[in-house]
Parts: sequence; C-alpha cells; structure tokens
Amino acid sequence: MTQQAGSSRLLRGINESAALRLLLDRGPLTRGDLRELTGLAKPTTSDVMRRLQDAGLALVVGRTSGGPGPNADIYDVNPDAAYAAAVSLQEKDSTLVTAICDLSGEVRARVTTALGEDPVRSVTDAVRKASRAAKVDRLDHVQLGVPGAHHDGTIRFVHLPGWSRPGLIDDIRTALGTELSVDNDVNLAATAERSRGIAKDADSFALLWLGEEGLGLGIDLGGRIIRGARGGAGEVGYMPTGPDGDFQDLVGGPAILELAREHGITADRAATAATDERLLAPLASRVAYGIAAVVAVLDPAMVVLAGEVGQAGGAPLAAAVGAALRELSVLDTEIAATGLTEDAVLLGALDTTLTAVRTALLSRR
Repeated sequence: MTQQAGSSRLLRGINESAALRLLLDRGPLTRGDLRELTGLAKPTTSDVMRRLQDAGLALVVGRTSGGPGPNADIYDVNPDAAYAAAVSLQEKDSTLVTAICDLSGEVRARVTTALGEDPVRSVTDAVRKASRAAKVDRLDHVQLGVPGAHHDGTIRFVHLPGWSRPGLIDDIRTALGTELSVDNDVNLAATAERSRGIAKDADSFALLWLGEEGLGLGIDLGGRIIRGARGGAGEVGYMPTGPDGDFQDLVGGPAILELAREHGITADRAATAATDERLLAPLASRVAYGIAAVVAVLDPAMVVLAGEVGQAGGAPLAAAVGAALRELSVLDTEIAATGLTEDAVLLGALDTTLTAVRTALLSRR
C-alpha cells in the first residue's frame, strides 16, 4: 500500500508539472486543450487543475463562448505565484538597473540606482527599491549581471571598488535572503539574443559585444552558454593582437574614437562614430581581425554584433565586417547585427531569473 501511495503521489506530481509547463509555455488553455495536449483523461485533467488552483499556481481567467458545446473555463498561470528580479551592473556610469517580473514574465517595475561604497548594500537597496515600486513583498530568485567573470564566489575584471572582494557573492545572497545567481553581462546578452533576437533559430552563434567601455564574447553552442573553467570564456578584450597590444586596443571605445579622428570624423561616442560611412571599412577590418580568430576556434554558424557600437553600426557595419572576414577566413560565417533594441543584458537577466523560478516550481510538483 505504501508503494502504491508513493507511486500515486509521483504520478500526480508528473501530471501537475506537465499541465503547469503547458500553461507557462502556451497558456491560456481550457481543460479540453490540456486533455488534448497531455493525453490525460477528463477526470484526471479536472483533478490536476483543481490542485493547481488550490496551490495558487493557476487561475480561471475567462470562459469560452460562441462555439459548439457548453462554455468552458479558460486557465492560465497565476502571475502572482512567484516573482523574480534582474539586476544589471553598469560599470560605465556606476549604476544598477533592476527589474522585477512576475511568473508570467510581465515586468512590474524597473528602476535605476546609483552605486554606493558597499556593493552588498548597493544591490540590496536596489532590489528593495524595485520591489517596492512593483508592490512585491517577496522574491524567489535574483539574477545579477556583471561586466566580468566570476569563479568560486569571486567576481573578476570589474573595475569598481569592492566588487572583486572574495566572498562578495555569498554576502549579497545572505543579505537578500533569497536565491542568487551571477553571470557575465555578455553571456546574458547572448541569452536574450537566443530567446528574443536574431539568433533564435541558429544552431550556434557567438555574440561580440562592442561597447563604449569594453568588449566581450558570448558563446552559445547548441543553446548552451559556454563559460569556461573559471568563468573567463569570451574575455576577448584581452586577446593579444600583437606583441604590444590586444583586441581592446583595436576596437575598444577609445580606439574607435581615435580611428574616427584619423578619418576626419568628430564624435564624442564610439557608437556615434560607427554610424559614419567613412568609418565602416577601417572599423570593419579591425573587427574582422578578431572575429577571424574566434571563427577559427569555434566555427559558429553566426556572429552577432551587439553592444552600443554593434547596435549603432547595424546592418551596414555587419555587412562590412562580413566582407572583411571573407578576406581572412576560409569559413563561411554569417555576420549579423543584433535584433534587440532594448537593454539586452537586462532582458537576458530577466529570461534567466524567470527560467530559474519556473524550473524550481516545476521540480516541486
């Protein structure tokens, strides 16, 4: 009898997880829709939906009308069943951008706060301010994006006071009192490009972040972000390009502005300079030089140009880089401009934190 009871509980959990996943991915749905998609019997489907409602995970959002047969309840996930936060550290202006979303993925609030002297207090204050704006009193997961790598609880390559202190991640997690994950900002941008941008259907791709301040490479192989043994995969700004320089010296923001001046272009931002036709060929030649090394090692199906410079240069810069790359590489690699116009890092952090919350909910059924 004990074994049968255990098996029954396991089966109920499997059925509830299946129904909840369908509501998350394809909702709203009627019980008829759920029966068709899961193959469950009518009484079983009714029982599953009752339990999900009792657990506060699903609710009735309407009724069908005007069709053959009786009207039917329409179910969807309860957006207030869980909340998550995404936090993006903006090194260039020493701020934190924080967004709160509910279980449906709707963003309830977004706030920008200045960094203080203590990173722990800066993050916790930012999350609490955003939570108040969203009228949320609990969080199930927080995703922090940083312009650097992290390994063994320590963030590296972030040039802000206190952010490379050993044990910082654990201290932030303790102060928040909830689950916390940390990832490189370019990895998060690649996550957003995969879920929302031009790389949706790519088997594999690399996202080259051409920023005003720094460079980075997000590597997506078959839908999996490659981070490396110590979280440093993709730190291409440090990639040597000769005995006296690295890739940052070729296509970092200051280098692009210097290149612009050499071609008679006056601009106060690298992204502005990248829109000038006179800069396309010389800038593309430099970008292609670094991409050729990436392609030789990874052979991605596509390389996406992102960041402030990649976004501003758009399709013309991507086309020029593609032409320059064909002169350097024997591999035929598509070069494309990012398909995102919003803050890609924050979008990727939202996607990641929401996935973590949904996975945890499904595993508990």
